[in-house]
Amino acid sequence: MPYYVYILECANKSLYTGITTDLKRRLAEHKSGKGCRYTAYNRPRKIRHSEVYATRSKAAKREAEIKGWTRAEKIALISGISSKAILQVLELRDISILFPYFVL
Repeated sequence: MPYYVYILECANKSLYTGITTDLKRRLAEHKSGKGCRYTAYNRPRKIRHSEVYATRSKAAKREAEIKGWTRAEKIALISGISSKAILQVLELRDISILFPYFVL
């Protein structure tokens, strides 16, 4: 059975990372307020990123890795751009170099 690591964008623009075996079901649970405490108070809008893993162990390790990242690193993953570019944006305070990439 495949396991998915996912990143949700919440209504307050925060990012929530989790794992599941069924993305559609899990998003519905989060949206209903029964997914977890965090998304019950910070309603999810949509899944911004997902990855598939063959085992729960590998998915859990990846989830823990992503949860340890900064917001900038998560946005880089979602956007498909390098974290180096994100760090440059943060240092220069110039988001124009990210376009045409998606920015939360």
